[in-house]
Amino acid sequence: MATVEEVRRLAVALPRTEEHLIRDRVKFRVGRIVYLALSRDETTLGFAFPKEERAALVASEPEKFSLPRASDLRYNWAQATLAALSAPELAELVTEAWRMCVPAKVARAHLGPDPAPPPPPAPPAARLRLSAEVFAAYQGVDRSWLELRRLTAPALDLTDPAHRTALHRWLNSWGCRLPYPQEGGPYPFGEGLAAWTGRHPLPRTPLADLTDPEIDAVAVAYEELSQLPVRPRPRPRTLGPTAAAKALYALRPHTVMPWDAAIATELYGARDGAAFARHLRTGRAWARAVLTESGLTAEALVADLGRPAVTLPKVLDEHLYVTITRRQAL
Repeated sequence: MATVEEVRRLAVALPRTEEHLIRDRVKFRVGRIVYLALSRDETTLGFAFPKEERAALVASEPEKFSLPRASDLRYNWAQATLAALSAPELAELVTEAWRMCVPAKVARAHLGPDPAPPPPPAPPAARLRLSAEVFAAYQGVDRSWLELRRLTAPALDLTDPAHRTALHRWLNSWGCRLPYPQEGGPYPFGEGLAAWTGRHPLPRTPLADLTDPEIDAVAVAYEELSQLPVRPRPRPRTLGPTAAAKALYALRPHTVMPWDAAIATELYGARDGAAFARHLRTGRAWARAVLTESGLTAEALVADLGRPAVTLPKVLDEHLYVTITRRQAL
């Protein structure tokens, strides 16, 4: 059972909050914006709440929540019976009402960063099969990958200049459009790759078995790689997020699920290192789910799906490419 004293304790602890007595009603506000208001008899608590979600809130627990008076319906506002709220419910209600009234940077400074949402649900094997069939029908999808593997066998090694050139050509075959060096001229991409690889030993753990520290290490490597210069002045250019993700996949095909701009934007709303870490965690959850569902090893699963030339992280990426980048209905 929540009390007025608990409301006051929670509210005054939030930055920029002021308590006021207005027309015999206790209100808490940030600047001139009221985010909590007690009724005169202190049995009902009005609070800031998104009006588009208000009807669902009231319908879910009508004994606890109610609509505001008619004159307040145009505002982001709802009401609760104070005695019906538990202590955790009150704390969440007060905090979220306050969050609506302060700048995002103030909320983050006080509460920390917003928790990452859970990864989207894993596609079942049957849906992966459909997307694999669609992707495999695109012309020449594996030709350049198989050529890269041939040129860099047994594994891509960026300390080898020939391997760096092979990676450059493979990235361009997938539309990255990275400038090639002029004969005898500087090669910032190749030189930068050599230095970068010495700073970032990458795990060889399969995607489904990646640990959180390994994911964080790959994300740090990705962030630096995406900023790698590929063209000097007068028109400087960096490698960029899509090419960096593809390069990491080429280096660790069993470990890294790549992405492109459309996938990153739709799923995470960003393409920085933190977003790429979330992407790898999504891939890890999906890999575990589909392996459990199928009962197969990763190698047997991709063969069963008709994509034996690639790896499970790539099959998952292909599903996202088909369904998000190409908007193909399955």
